[in-house]
Amino acid sequence: MTMPPPPQPPYAVAPPLSPQDEKLWATLAHLGGIIFSPWGALIIYLVFRERGPFVRAHSAAALNFQLTMIIASLICIPLMFVFIGFILLAAVGVYALVIEVVAAVKANQGQWYTPPLSIRFVS
Repeated sequence: MTMPPPPQPPYAVAPPLSPQDEKLWATLAHLGGIIFSPWGALIIYLVFRERGPFVRAHSAAALNFQLTMIIASLICIPLMFVFIGFILLAAVGVYALVIEVVAAVKANQGQWYTPPLSIRFVS
């Protein structure tokens, strides 16, 4: 009779990120919003939230801001019937781009930053 194989050892907790890596991933969370909308920030938040408070705060802030901008864009769609929605949608897009770049620069400098006019969904 053969013996069953020994059980697999439990997974170890991932080590914390270095300060340079935290700044890198925090910056990418904000810049990812320009290309991937909230998906980039969500992936970074889910993967790195337990590995450092700086990357957790910035990825959550980026995710919250991107979700807020999606809601603002959806509000602009019905307003397009009265033609003000086109102007507001363009303003939302420019505002989102500027704030994401500012937030990425702040994250790269190692500063804590929360984008203005952002609804807090994730903390």
